[in-house]
Amino acid sequence: VQLQASGGGLVQAGGSLRLSCAASGSIFSINAMGWYRQALGKERELVATITKGGSTTYAESVKGRFSLSRDTAKTTVYLQMNSLKPEDTAVYYCNAYTRPNNYWGQGTLVTVSS
Repeated sequence: VQLQASGGGLVQAGGSLRLSCAASGSIFSINAMGWYRQALGKERELVATITKGGSTTYAESVKGRFSLSRDTAKTTVYLQMNSLKPEDTAVYYCNAYTRPNNYWGQGTLVTVSS
């Protein structure tokens, strides 16, 4: 599975950004896709994921502000990030889980200025 992420950038607090992640390769084997993030000096953490069946999971810190969706082909996921806060600043990584493997896209930097 190959993952191509796009989006990210610099935004002021309260603003919005959208991240996209397109999967290719053995997409039939994907059980879940989503996004993780890693802030400077911190461990990578879950942001949001969506299962093959459409169930979504969000980190408590982003609930009500971020929304994860996907296209009808289930090969691209979109993370709409609203009401961004400086603490959302991190490198965001797209993830695909195929049991038992995890695949990662290249990171994309999101910087939220105060």
